[in-house]
Amino acid sequence: MSIQALIVDDEPLARRAIRRMAERHSDLEIARECGDGDSAISCIAGLKPDLVFLDVQMPGRDGFSVIERLGAERMPATIFVTAYDRYALAAFDAHAVDYVLKPVAAARFDRALQRARERLAGKRRNPEDLERLIEALRRAANRTGHAARLPVLDKGRIVLIAAADIHWIEAEGNYVRLHTASAAYELRETLAGIGAKLDPADFVRIHRSTIVNLRYVKEVQPWFGGYHLVRLDSGKELRMSRYQQDGAERLGVGNGRGKYRP
Repeated sequence: MSIQALIVDDEPLARRAIRRMAERHSDLEIARECGDGDSAISCIAGLKPDLVFLDVQMPGRDGFSVIERLGAERMPATIFVTAYDRYALAAFDAHAVDYVLKPVAAARFDRALQRARERLAGKRRNPEDLERLIEALRRAANRTGHAARLPVLDKGRIVLIAAADIHWIEAEGNYVRLHTASAAYELRETLAGIGAKLDPADFVRIHRSTIVNLRYVKEVQPWFGGYHLVRLDSGKELRMSRYQQDGAERLGVGNGRGKYRP
């Protein structure tokens, strides 16, 4: 049996990883890739694929919203793709529904695909399973909130970078650069997109091209023209824009009315 599949993920790196895994299986054909939830809805409704690899967490319309819009009964067999950690894994396993954890591991991909084959063969095809999984994932998301790790491509390998180890992030064209204590990693992502995946309790945007981890901020100093300098524990100095009001208030230099103190 030939399986026609769709990949839905806002991260090009993740889509590429899934495609590489899929190429190892002669019965699996990737018909199309989608980078957001809205295009996924159109593709699923139009193509009617047998299988979809669906990212749980995407900016705008996430994986949950895609299913809610289409209805569980209209969804193809679904393998969820998630960066959630232990809570989500427990939820998935408890309901025996398919998932792969970022970064995608070959053995885990193969097991999930085999479950999808069984479902497509009619052994396990029940929309209620998917609905129970959605509820379990929502509970997991409420507990974890944001990605604890980010997959990046480094020298041909996919490396997991712990969010807690990221000191600051800068935008560079169509990429962002994640800075840790010992290295920097490039990721094809927008600054707004990466910011949405990180815990706002720790990460704050201080400039249109800069996000900092509050854990590593040592001090904030006034600078020319109403700007401020944010100094990290490492000694790195970053400029904070006067227009980033949330960043200013979070770092204690706002006056509570959306403007900087003189």
